[in-house]
Amino acid sequence: MKFLHLGDLHIGKNVNDFNMIDDQRYILQQILDMIKTENADALLIAGDVYDKAIPSEEAVRVFDSFLAQLAAAQIPTFVISGNHDSDERLHFGSSLFEKSRIYIHAVFDGPLQPYELEDAYGTVRVYLLPFIKASQVRRYFPEETIESYEDAVRVILEHSHIDPEKRNILVAHQFVCGHHGEIQLAGSENLAVQHVGTVEQIGCDLFDAFDYAALGHIHSSQKIGREEVRYSGSPLAYSQSEIGQKKSVPMIELKEKGEIELSFLPLVPKRQMRQLRGKLKHLIDPANVTDTDDYIYVTLTDEDPIPNVINIIREYYPNLMKLEYDNSHSKEVAQVDLQNITRGKTFTELITEFYRKMYGSEISEEELEIMREVAGEAGVAYEAD
Repeated sequence: MKFLHLGDLHIGKNVNDFNMIDDQRYILQQILDMIKTENADALLIAGDVYDKAIPSEEAVRVFDSFLAQLAAAQIPTFVISGNHDSDERLHFGSSLFEKSRIYIHAVFDGPLQPYELEDAYGTVRVYLLPFIKASQVRRYFPEETIESYEDAVRVILEHSHIDPEKRNILVAHQFVCGHHGEIQLAGSENLAVQHVGTVEQIGCDLFDAFDYAALGHIHSSQKIGREEVRYSGSPLAYSQSEIGQKKSVPMIELKEKGEIELSFLPLVPKRQMRQLRGKLKHLIDPANVTDTDDYIYVTLTDEDPIPNVINIIREYYPNLMKLEYDNSHSKEVAQVDLQNITRGKTFTELITEFYRKMYGSEISEEELEIMREVAGEAGVAYEAD
């Protein structure tokens, strides 16, 4: 039996104010083609279907179309919620979807009940564990001591009576770590993970009873502890830190108990995400300008600021996502002790000094007023000068 493993679709996501919906629609169609080409028997989607708890109408339409095509192809599809999803919204209509073999388990409701599939080797049991917090689990198991996310998952699995002699698959969306805590982080989701400490960490040993654990939450594809416990990674690059990653879809082929084959089907995005670095003259030289529709991050090394530089670059790369300088001025600013320079200074003084250090000239009153407006819109509190 062949399963494809997806996670962290984040449908409806904006990256640096660029709406990724066309790219997501494109990659989902590529996955549908893979299912047909590879004769996959089922699909696992390990959470973060949407990027927001209240997704846009457009995002809902994209996922609805994806599910409709899976249902038409009679591909059993198993979906859980992630921390970005609204449990109730994703769960809505799930009982009706089951008639089309679309199984959505987005609301935790106690011990896990398996869905069963049959092949030549017998029964495969698929368990769906949506994203949970310890507080949610305590309500169902008040007699248990649950102080961490690991405690919560352990208690759930113990009460679900998983038979390790059977062929079992788990779909889960949690922060799962290996034996020594090793994990490759990438993306905004994972920057947040770095600051939560250890309370959310779950040891991969909890999943020993499963032939395969399909994980979501981390955007970099990787195994955790053993090959059969892994994050699929996001199907698209959603941050600068993911530049250069080769995105793929894990394909799991289950045979007899204990016999499993893994392969990885490459994904080719509609637009690559790339990093360019150098002097402006070099970057916009026609001999160096390629793949102009890609998403571009630019680091300029010119010493002097260039007027209207963003518009200049966008003439060649319209999907410029971010521009920054790396020169003697920016290095000097990076080395400044921010705590010392801000003490006792007004907003105008801080912005004026920052501008002077970056560009070697004085900020105009018009530019300063723009900075005040931006600070206000961002909710930054500052004392009036």
